[in-house]
Amino acid sequence: MSTPNGAAQKWRKSSYSTGDGGNCVEVADGLHGVVPVRDSKDPQRRTLVVPVSSWVALTSTVKR
Repeated sequence: MSTPNGAAQKWRKSSYSTGDGGNCVEVADGLHGVVPVRDSKDPQRRTLVVPVSSWVALTSTVKR
């Protein structure tokens, strides 16, 4: 599911981002029940919006 980027969303870059033009992901916090995700190198593109439960499952798996 995707939605246009919202101007009011506050984005933060992944703490694992190299910051040198590599593979960077940003997420927006504080939205009820969903986590918007976008490519920080191209923030004007559409945003991927995932349910919180799916985001938690993904990040838990990556951390392991």
